[in-house]
Amino acid sequence: MLNTPLTGAPPALPPLLSVHGLFGSARNWRALATRVADSRLVITVDMRNHGESPWYPTHSYPDLAADLAEIAAPYPPLDVLGHSMGGKAAMMLALTRPGHINRLLIADIAPVPYSHQQSQLTLITAMQALDLSATSRRIADDGLATSVPDPAVRAFLLQSLDFKSTPPRWRLNLETLGREIALITGWPDVAGHFPGHVLFLSGALSDYILPDHRAAIKALFPAARFAELPGAGHWLHAEKPHEFEATLRAWFG
Repeated sequence: MLNTPLTGAPPALPPLLSVHGLFGSARNWRALATRVADSRLVITVDMRNHGESPWYPTHSYPDLAADLAEIAAPYPPLDVLGHSMGGKAAMMLALTRPGHINRLLIADIAPVPYSHQQSQLTLITAMQALDLSATSRRIADDGLATSVPDPAVRAFLLQSLDFKSTPPRWRLNLETLGREIALITGWPDVAGHFPGHVLFLSGALSDYILPDHRAAIKALFPAARFAELPGAGHWLHAEKPHEFEATLRAWFG
């Protein structure tokens, strides 16, 4: 797993590990990480089968938690920020290796299975079908438009298309992600609980954390607290970056 430590001022707070979601990469957190590095070491990662990290034939949450544990091992207990798939990986890390965790911020995801497996498969199929001889981002965007009508979603996906490669290539192991999508949108049975501090931060316009999920959250994270970002959807850190950063600093500070 590729990780990029960033630091500015001498660290006054525990290291912060940020974990991206499905189809993302460390670059999604780069701007936020650079700002937050004024007071701590910040570690951004490319999860397995994403970005510049190695490709593997499996992509379960125990896999992802084990990968994160390798990153965390050299450091004192970390503050961990995880969004979506990365939030589930962070939760699994806390539940299976709590000694690595100081505090958690889980962005717009709950420890429950979701029903959007088919919509994610549609995106994977569209990326696999794209003509990779495309010579520009505009041509690639046009090629995705029929299957992926939302321009914001296309722009996000195209961040993982490497145009410097000849021919261009996806920095995503689409074969494994497609095969393992039920595990990614699901949630495994896991025993135990994490008694530490956890904030579940949702976008007020998102339906990823619902009142019905609170019992499942509290069973695993009995000290969990909840907050919302007004006007934000699932991509709350991109849609409300300043408000998200302020919440992050307050929670981890």
